[in-house]
Amino acid sequence: MKKLLLLFSLFFVTSAFAATPQYHVIKKIELGGNGFWDYLSVDNEARRLYVSHGTQVIVVDLETDKVVGNIPDTPGVHGIALAPELNRGFISCGQSNTAIIFDLKSLKVLGQVKTGTNPDNILYDSTSKQVFTFNGRSNDATAFDAATGEVKGTIALGGKPECAKLDGKGKIYVNIEDKNEVVEIDIQKLAISKHFSINPGEEPTGMAIDIEHHRIFTACGNKTLAVLDTETGKVIATVPIGEGCDGVSFDSETGMVFCANGEDGTLTVVKESSTGKFEVAQTINTQNGARTITIDPKTHNVLLPVGQSGPPQGPGSASGAQTTTDKGSFVVIAVGK
Repeated sequence: MKKLLLLFSLFFVTSAFAATPQYHVIKKIELGGNGFWDYLSVDNEARRLYVSHGTQVIVVDLETDKVVGNIPDTPGVHGIALAPELNRGFISCGQSNTAIIFDLKSLKVLGQVKTGTNPDNILYDSTSKQVFTFNGRSNDATAFDAATGEVKGTIALGGKPECAKLDGKGKIYVNIEDKNEVVEIDIQKLAISKHFSINPGEEPTGMAIDIEHHRIFTACGNKTLAVLDTETGKVIATVPIGEGCDGVSFDSETGMVFCANGEDGTLTVVKESSTGKFEVAQTINTQNGARTITIDPKTHNVLLPVGQSGPPQGPGSASGAQTTTDKGSFVVIAVGK
């Protein structure tokens, strides 16, 4: 009887483990067209996805996966920040050194703000009602009023900024790619308040934040995800990831961290174990070039824009953005369970 019970228990545990759903590519949202791409953003209230693509932002209905609009004339577009309470969106345009302001409902352009050189990542802080662009060539950040477009200040960063995240408590954390560090910005003072080394990580690009546990997840050029504790200022863990990661997302409900590895064409899923150790839970094949990322908060699907590589467009293409695509090949890959 004891042997039978043991065999039954082993069978039950093995079956339960095998039945645990794994992440996989569940669909591709066809967008078409050609041109470079970079960041994408979700408006969960309106169920819209904003995708940077060449000189436009494509707007997708996440309930139908259909294109419902676009915002043209966004030269060298990198990122999109959203302020639903103001009915405004903001687009960083790397070629024109501007941030475009648009209406979230009509998608009409309302104005533009002059920024530093080659604005890349862009954030909206709902507490201060300010927008921040992180300017890759002038090594600084531009802060402006979201309602009026008035520039409030320029923050010298001392190096090339990459991805940045808000903590919702008056701080912004920014990857400084050529300094191998993360800097903390005090929003009220519009100044750097702290510097954090990410050693042994090198050339940080993509970033995600776990606000509750004061942790930064930063993807590094040496195929490492560094986990930084912003209270102690220490890197508390490193995890191996794929080549060419430029986007990281953290799902606060599942506790999973996702790293989009563009050169490998993979997605690394990282989790924290019950003992507090960070480890790779899964590696998923996506597509070469899929290196930026966001999460749909409703479905928890991971979304990655990508297209087939085509001939370079030359000096007019967006610095830091992914390569151009063959016409008709541009899609958003959805990874879920």
